[in-house]
Order: sequence, then structure tokens, then C-alpha cells
Amino acid sequence: MLDRRVKTVRALERGLDVLIEVQTRKAASLHELHLATGLPKATLLRMLVTLGQKGLVWQRLADGAYLPHVDRVERASAMSAAQIAEVASPYMKALSTKVAWPSVLAAPRLDHMEIIETNSPLFRLDSAVLGPVGVKLSYIHTATGRAYLAACSDAERDAIIDRLRPANAAEGSEEELRQVLRNVRQRGYATRDPLLPWPDRSKQLVLRDGRRSMAVPILVRGSPIATINVTWPGRRGADEAVVQRHLEALKATARAIAGALEQSMT
Repeated sequence: MLDRRVKTVRALERGLDVLIEVQTRKAASLHELHLATGLPKATLLRMLVTLGQKGLVWQRLADGAYLPHVDRVERASAMSAAQIAEVASPYMKALSTKVAWPSVLAAPRLDHMEIIETNSPLFRLDSAVLGPVGVKLSYIHTATGRAYLAACSDAERDAIIDRLRPANAAEGSEEELRQVLRNVRQRGYATRDPLLPWPDRSKQLVLRDGRRSMAVPILVRGSPIATINVTWPGRRGADEAVVQRHLEALKATARAIAGALEQSMT
């Protein structure tokens, strides 16, 4: 039993606070850690370098975010985009024979979802061109982003929403977003509707591209690691009709990908 009369090591305590923040958020920028801990950025950098040297965190080149080290977290959350895409690709090819419209597979990043695979080239339709790999998608204005945001842990969701919240967010707009995500969890899939007021990279594109979309998360050991969607031109089908016709195939593909990923981890 711990003796509470013994003084704690304050420096160690602060370092552990930083590590816990990184682990809880799954990915955190230096500025976010500064706001969360109240520590000066110079101090944080020294701590992060130390944690990195001990194999506890690493810094992603793509966006500078700090993440828990692969060997220190569940492999499901640390699996690389390349691994996920490789496993998912044949299932997405099979999906293209069952659903008339293309799909993208996207993985979470600090403030967006990133397309890591698409079966769009299998469809000879100008209106069905999606991607390419590397395109950044909104968490809040796309079905792909909403599916992930609704499925992740409360702590991760709160961290992402904190990153996305505009400085002049209208009163009640965050609750509107959270209600949309509750609705997604309840029905088991996400769409682009309703439109939300917060601005970001995809809002104007969603407004003008004339497409519709539905998406579901890929859950590995209970946690989302990616999402998969189906996208179609709005003039070619109402949401209800397309969802009724293709949702189960989309869900079955997500489950099959998740199962294959879990098997690859054993």
C-alpha cells in the first residue's frame, strides 16, 4: 500500500501527466498538450524527447502530432494506414461487385480523416470518381468523418471536437454536433445530413459536389481504426433507397475487414 506521507517526485508526475494526455487523445499537438497541462512548450518538448527516447511516444512527420509508441498500446490503434489498406483492399474489390457505387477507406488524423484506399477506379463513371489516396476529409461535414467521430471513445471525441471548434462558435452549435453523433451511434451509420454550421476544409465541397454518402466504422477489438463509405450522385438515388439497398453489404464489408485485421494481429 502506498504511503501518502512520502513526497512525490514532481518532475516525474508532470512527465506522466503528459504521457497520459498523449495516450488518452491517441494523437496530440504540442499546443494541445500546452493547453491541457499548462506546461511551457519548451518544458513539454524536453519531456516529449525524453519519453521518445524511452520508447513511450513518437512524433508523426505528416502533422507533427505526438502518438503513443506502437509497442506500448493496443496494436489495433497503432496499425499503420498501409497495413489497414492492404488488408481492406480485396474486400473493397468484392464490395464493388455488390454495390453500384464506389467507396473510400479513410483513417483518422489529427484534425481530419485521410483517404487510404478507394475502389473508385473499378467504376467507369465520371460521377463516381473518388479519392485519390491522401485526400483530407472533414470529421464533421462528411459521412466518413462522422462515422469515426461517433464511434470513438468519449475522450478521443472530446479532443477532436476541441481541435475543430471555431473561436466564434455559435451558442448551441456544439450540442447540435454532439446530437448528430448520438443519432449516428443509434442508427449505426452516418450520412452528410444535417448540415452543421462549423466551417472546415470540406464544407463548401459537400455543399456543391451533388453527392450523397453513407459510412460505417471499422471496429477492431471494439475501437474504430478506420471508416468505409459508399458515395453516389444525389440525382441517382434518394438516401433512403440507397441505404435500404446497400447498407447491409457495407456493414458486412466493414465486419469482414475488421475480422481480417484482428486475425493479422495474432
